[in-house]
Amino acid sequence: MSLARVHNFTISLDGFGTGEGLSRDAPFGHAGERLHQWMFTTRFWHEMTGQSGGTGGIDDAFAQQFAPGIGAEIMGAGKFGPPGWHDDPEWKGWWGPNPPFHTPTFILTHHQRPPIEMEGGTTFHFLDTSPAKALATAREAAGGQDVRIGGGPTVVRDFLAAGLVDHLHVVVVPVLLGRGVRLWDGLEDIEKDYEVEATSSPTGVTHVTFTRAAR
Repeated sequence: MSLARVHNFTISLDGFGTGEGLSRDAPFGHAGERLHQWMFTTRFWHEMTGQSGGTGGIDDAFAQQFAPGIGAEIMGAGKFGPPGWHDDPEWKGWWGPNPPFHTPTFILTHHQRPPIEMEGGTTFHFLDTSPAKALATAREAAGGQDVRIGGGPTVVRDFLAAGLVDHLHVVVVPVLLGRGVRLWDGLEDIEKDYEVEATSSPTGVTHVTFTRAAR
């Protein structure tokens, strides 16, 4: 069976995966871009955004694992758009005409709409269902490849709580947000189900991976 994987999911020292006050102009609320500064200088980010150059090293090596072997993505409504996006029939996500997913992408939302086909192989599908059923649907669409659980923190937490995540890559950045949406709430002792490794980067972030033995 294909794996369910989380990559490049970034949290603050106090465990927040996004800030408070999300809006169209502030996708991560008051956190701004502080959670993801570690990624912006990498070769991975430069390639994904059509730039040349970028740094190698530890951060890039982890970031580059985002796409290989992925055949579908699942994300929450809050990652797809700001509060109220479902009232705008023209809203097609934050990423422009060619989103970076390049696979079938499933949005978990109570506000369903017809699929949206984008450039580059991304098609957005809208589901109102449980994590387990969403994963089954995404696995079928992935054609034997793995499924990426893309976030935000509530969705990742729900999939972890349901025991559905096989590999989790969390990046802990040295900032304190104080408010927002936390990743770890209600997940006490989850580490016992995984092999955990931590790798420190010269940029000040720590890459923590949780890997479950193949089922």
